[in-house]
Amino acid sequence: MSILSMSSHTSYFTQTLVASMRKLYPEALADKSFDNTGLLLEAPFDQSRKQKNSVLLAIDLTTAVADEAIGKQCSVVVAYHPIIFRGLKSLTSADTQQRSLLRLAQHGISVYSPHTAVDTVPDGMADWLCDVVTGSFKPNSTTQAVINNCRSSLYTAPSFPEAPIPSVQASPQGPPHTRSTIHPSPPASIPEGFESAGAGRLVTFNEAQPLTTLIDNVARGIGLPGGIPIALPQGRSVDDIQIKTVGMCPGSGSGVLLKGSGPIPDLLLTGEMSHHEALAATERGSIVISLSHTNSERGYLRSVMQPKLLQDLDQRWHACFDEASRDEKAKEGVSAVVKELYAGQGKVEVLVSVADRDPYGIMIWRGN
Repeated sequence: MSILSMSSHTSYFTQTLVASMRKLYPEALADKSFDNTGLLLEAPFDQSRKQKNSVLLAIDLTTAVADEAIGKQCSVVVAYHPIIFRGLKSLTSADTQQRSLLRLAQHGISVYSPHTAVDTVPDGMADWLCDVVTGSFKPNSTTQAVINNCRSSLYTAPSFPEAPIPSVQASPQGPPHTRSTIHPSPPASIPEGFESAGAGRLVTFNEAQPLTTLIDNVARGIGLPGGIPIALPQGRSVDDIQIKTVGMCPGSGSGVLLKGSGPIPDLLLTGEMSHHEALAATERGSIVISLSHTNSERGYLRSVMQPKLLQDLDQRWHACFDEASRDEKAKEGVSAVVKELYAGQGKVEVLVSVADRDPYGIMIWRGN
């Protein structure tokens, strides 16, 4: 990709980021029946504005995340959940989400949302959950849930899990198991190299595993939440349950995990499931673990997306200018401002938001 082919209306770095995201998480794999993915906010490029070649990864584009992106002078926010989901009839400061978009545009920060493309892609969020539940994902350190000051005499302050830093060493693959896609993507939508794409993953262990072991794996993998909601069939004990199959879907997983009337996996691991859906699953003999919607997603940003995106983005960014430098005609077409921007800010950064968190925290009863 040559920088000369890029539009002058958007920063060169932003367009390079979009190319990287489309390579790693093809938009064709997103569920277009309801989803809204891609470049949702294309901020105008202001040559006088000095911004960093920096991307901020988050699950939700909240006011706090927008403040963080502006404060760090990022060029792009990659927000997993689309902040624009349906058609807008207006764009005003009266709506908090629209206000964040207006502020980001004012500061020259674009927004890209990949959503279900990340869910379905091989080595995506669903496969990361497979690594978590099987114990294949080994964090270097697991941070205790963050607890704020609290004046309640009965309960602790709400705690929010912090995604652990993944191990840089090769991790074991967990107990022997196979993995498969629960609902494969339509063949016509699958780009070459992404043949196993689809919604949800099924892990089948060669030998049944204790439920308690899988719970410990999940807790470590997502950052030790203050509590894990679990639904069990009546009369079953956590200590006695053995698990042969695990169905996983990040976010709200009932539409993927509970389709049809046939057998369902022994354990359903997802972000959230409604009261009646959980009852239906336990009545069919399965266990449900709900992590709170984005707690089933956020760890993927640091564990997988950050290193993958940094590698591809860095290569693309430098290749653009290497190509221009080799071609004298192309070199003449690169504006002095752009060459100065690259020379002074050649370093590429992919950051994970520290402000991004699930809206729900856990308050623990202090006891007597």
